[in-house]
Amino acid sequence: MIRRLILFGIAMVWFTFLYACGSDSAESKDSERKTTTLKLAHSGSESHQYHIAAEKFKELVEEKSKSLKIEIHPNSTLGSEGEVIEQVISGSVDMTTVAADSALANTVPEMNLFGIPYVFKDEKHVYKVLDGEIGADLLKLTEDKNMKGLGFWEVGFRHITNDETEIKKPEDVKGLKIRVQPAPVWENHMKTLGANPTPVDFSELFSALDQGVINGQENPLATIDSMKFYEVQKHLALTAHTYTPAVVLMSLEKWDRLSEEEQSVIKQAVDETATYQREYLADKEEEIKSKLKENGVTITEPDRELFREVTIKVKDEVADDTQKELINRIDKEK
Repeated sequence: MIRRLILFGIAMVWFTFLYACGSDSAESKDSERKTTTLKLAHSGSESHQYHIAAEKFKELVEEKSKSLKIEIHPNSTLGSEGEVIEQVISGSVDMTTVAADSALANTVPEMNLFGIPYVFKDEKHVYKVLDGEIGADLLKLTEDKNMKGLGFWEVGFRHITNDETEIKKPEDVKGLKIRVQPAPVWENHMKTLGANPTPVDFSELFSALDQGVINGQENPLATIDSMKFYEVQKHLALTAHTYTPAVVLMSLEKWDRLSEEEQSVIKQAVDETATYQREYLADKEEEIKSKLKENGVTITEPDRELFREVTIKVKDEVADDTQKELINRIDKEK
C-alpha cells in the first residue's frame, strides 16, 4: 500500500512537471506572439500624409490584435523610398507606404500610369478605381516582386509650385527647373510643358528648393504644407495634373509568416485607415490654402483643360500596351 502511494506520488509529481513545462512552452509561444513587431518605414515628416495614415494604422492594428505591434520609422530614417522598397523586397524592412508613380514605378512599371496627366476626373473617380477591380489588379502585380500590396492610402492630387512666377497657363511653366520623381513618365510630362525636369530625392527636396538647385516642384496641398515648401515657394498653381496614391506594401515573406487572423487584422486596418485618412485630408484642404496665403503664397487656378490638351500626348509616348489597357479601363469608370 505504501509502495503504491509512493508510486502514485511520483507519478503526480512527474505529471505536474510535464504540465508545467507544457504551460511554460505555451506561455512562451504566447509571449513571443505578443512581441511580434512590424517595422513600417516611410519618407514623410511626422505631419505628412504617410505619417497620418501610419499612426492610424498602428492604432487600429494594436487595438485589434494582441500579437502585433507597429513600429513607425518616418523621415527616410531607414532610407529613401527606392531603398526602402528594396529592403521590403529583401525582407529587412517589414512594411512601407510609397508614392505609386515614384520609385515603385521602376519596380512595378504599370504604376507609371499615375504619372500620366489627367487620367482621373476627380476624387470620386479615383476612389471608384482604387477600391475596385482595377485597384486589386494593380496591387496583385507587386507579388511578382516579392511584396504584398495591401491597399492604397492617400497622397492626393498634385499641383505646381515655384519661386519665380504665377502660373495661369501652360506657357508659364516653360523654362522652370521642376523637381520630378524618379520615373520616366515624369520627365516626359514636364518636358511636354516646356519645363526642365530634375530628379531630386524627396528627402532632399526642401534643401534643393532653398538652395536654388531647382526653382519648382509639384505635390499635393497636404505635402506642400507638411513639408513646409511654402517657406521657399511663393507661387502655387492648382493644376491637379495627376493623382498619387500611397501604395501600402509588406514583405511577402513576412506576410506569409503571419497567421490568417493576423493577416485579416492587417488588411482590415489598412482599409479602415484609407477611409479615415481620405476624410481627414479632405477636411483640411481649405485650411491649408488659407495657411499658405497667410505665409505669402500666391494661389492661381489655371484652366486645367488647357493643361490637359498640351499634355495629352504623354500617354502615347510613355504608356506601354498594358498601361494603355489599364487607362482604357479607368476611363470607363468615369
